[in-house]
Amino acid sequence: MWLANFFTAGSMTMVIPFLSLYIDSFGDYSDVYVQNWSGWVFLVTFIAAFLFSPIWGRIGDKYGRKKLLIFFATGMGISVFLMGFATNVWQLFFLRLFMGIFTGFIPMSQALIATETPKHIAGRVLGTLQTGSITGSLMGPLLGGALADTFGFSSTFKWTAITIFLSALIVFLGVKERKLQSGNGKENKSYSRKEVLLHIVKHPILLVVMIISALVQIAHFSVQPILSLYVEEIHGPLNIAFFSGVAFSAAGVGNLLMTRKWGKLGDQHGYIKYLILLLFMAGVVYIPGAFVSSIWQLVIVRFLLGISIGGIIPLRIAYIRQEAPLSMQGEVLGYNTSLRFLGNIIGPALGGLIAGFYGISTVFIFTSSLLIASGAFLLFVWYRYEYAEKGSHSLS
Repeated sequence: MWLANFFTAGSMTMVIPFLSLYIDSFGDYSDVYVQNWSGWVFLVTFIAAFLFSPIWGRIGDKYGRKKLLIFFATGMGISVFLMGFATNVWQLFFLRLFMGIFTGFIPMSQALIATETPKHIAGRVLGTLQTGSITGSLMGPLLGGALADTFGFSSTFKWTAITIFLSALIVFLGVKERKLQSGNGKENKSYSRKEVLLHIVKHPILLVVMIISALVQIAHFSVQPILSLYVEEIHGPLNIAFFSGVAFSAAGVGNLLMTRKWGKLGDQHGYIKYLILLLFMAGVVYIPGAFVSSIWQLVIVRFLLGISIGGIIPLRIAYIRQEAPLSMQGEVLGYNTSLRFLGNIIGPALGGLIAGFYGISTVFIFTSSLLIASGAFLLFVWYRYEYAEKGSHSLS
């Protein structure tokens, strides 16, 4: 599963650094036009993913996740391959929309591993799994930028598709799904959709952790689609795809160094405590991004962001693993993934809008503020419902 995540994440991030440059290559457009369409083309994938994630989560709970993983990788591979033949922004837009139906490979793999992992080591195991997607995300932008500079954007999409198909083959041949059985009737009971939603609502900290999934993605993805334009603004047009890849990958390096460590610390001392810490850290370290004047300053800021944000995903999923009964975890994680994709929808559009009116550097201030606010929100709810009431997680 680690290898499959490595290839999938690497493939998907190969094209992200030059997505706005690919749009610009379709015609002679203004900067505002490219910035706005970069946001819309980036986010449209997540509109479909937002709608389908809870459905896939429920199907995974009932019928298993291995077949879905193969289905996702195949669908994404076909979509990306066809993007290499796009000749205008509308074709790219609709192909990205189609791809969104299948954009659930990594979250579904996390659900597969989470449901088969004992609760007391969930953070460490999920952190280890995430190193696969992080390593892929780290290498993907560098390789994608180099391929784009050497062979062009269109050929890079086609090579990327082949790598995604390889992920499907790895899952088909190398993954054997089994379910962790529990003697607890509550763990193995079949839950209706209404019961799953009520379980989430009646556990305030769980609900807030899931809401923060959206807020973190809004913050993080408000910068992603326009990062290559920011690199061009501070560095110039020379080898822009490559240096955009370097800026993207810097966050992956920091993430890779710390994600397993954060998961292990969460297992030992509590997931919520470290989630609060990481949200505040991420918000503080990203503020200097608004004031950088060279590409290497931006790379350092992105590296520090990666260190800070590296544990948020495994800690969040490990907490859900802890709080949701086994037989509903796929659906709960599906709702969490849906909220993440909602953040992916709002973030690029909002980031493109802010950049268009106030400049790209302003987006970094917005990102930092939202991350700090998310940390304060979680701290308040955790103090009220767990710390102050001695571990009570229920509204009742």
